[in-house]
Amino acid sequence: MKIAVVGLGFMGLTHLKAYKRIPGVEITAVSSNDPKVLAGDLSGVQGNFSLEGEAVDFSSAEKFADALECVRNCQADAVDLCLPTNMHAAASVAAMQAGKHVLVEKPMALSGAECDQMIECARATGRVLMSAQVLRFFPAYLPLIEAVHSGTLGAPRHALFRRRCAAPTWGAWLTNKSLSGGGVFDLLIHDIDMALVCFGVPQSVSAYGHEDLSGGIDLMTAQLQYASGLNVTITGGWHLPSAYPFSMEYTAVGDQAAIEYSSAGRPPQWYARGESYPLPLAETDGYQAEIDYFVECCRSTLQPERCRPESSAAAVKLALLLNEARARQGEILPCQL
Repeated sequence: MKIAVVGLGFMGLTHLKAYKRIPGVEITAVSSNDPKVLAGDLSGVQGNFSLEGEAVDFSSAEKFADALECVRNCQADAVDLCLPTNMHAAASVAAMQAGKHVLVEKPMALSGAECDQMIECARATGRVLMSAQVLRFFPAYLPLIEAVHSGTLGAPRHALFRRRCAAPTWGAWLTNKSLSGGGVFDLLIHDIDMALVCFGVPQSVSAYGHEDLSGGIDLMTAQLQYASGLNVTITGGWHLPSAYPFSMEYTAVGDQAAIEYSSAGRPPQWYARGESYPLPLAETDGYQAEIDYFVECCRSTLQPERCRPESSAAAVKLALLLNEARARQGEILPCQL
């Protein structure tokens, strides 16, 4: 299977390394608007966690400075889009119209209308379209999904998702809201998606927070209210251009049990009446599992049931509604996605 990776920043290189480990996959094209990167100099690539391991060699791949030219003309079965969010819709549609399957980084697009356009194009062309909502494949989050869907948690009563980091300094486009959608949109889309995966669409939402992208601050605490009485809190964002560490965590409480995880040294733990124990985790890296699954879907031309584009579009629409709620500083808004 031939793959083109479009965008060679931190996430593009993460995906490249995952493809390298899959038998029968060949990187036939790469694209970057940075001539140094296309020439093989990856020293300036940064992200919010360490990118270590074997070197990535794309010396034999076609090289494109222009992303749209790449997705239209490269010799590939599928394209992996790791571009600024404002380019996701146009590049995805162009790729699918050129007969290629698409994995597009999160957030799926900047607007619900763009997401819907991408989904319609996938249906019309019969191509696989998947958004890289990687938490669905993270070993630490799989026990939460299983506990909720299997009913072992009992009726859900409370959940908290938290994610925070220093404001990024490795990509100027992230601080431009017209390109990224803003820090909260780009970062908390993971937790918004996870809330939808676990609990579905809420009845109403409210939010507080503060946005100062130029100053490196973008914060939100949002409340999702459900008809059952369940309340879900999603909180976090950018904490200044600083040494503030990246971290993510969740807590979920049901009638029968509770489950909690923090990347800051607390693996998933199960709590029930009179007992507590750590939960076993899959050994697969979440990014590798995500890429493995996408390749499997492309090879079989099956839609990605574990991560359907309709659900990723719902996450974008809910994220935008939460941004609107934050602007209204606590006003309760109905949620109709």
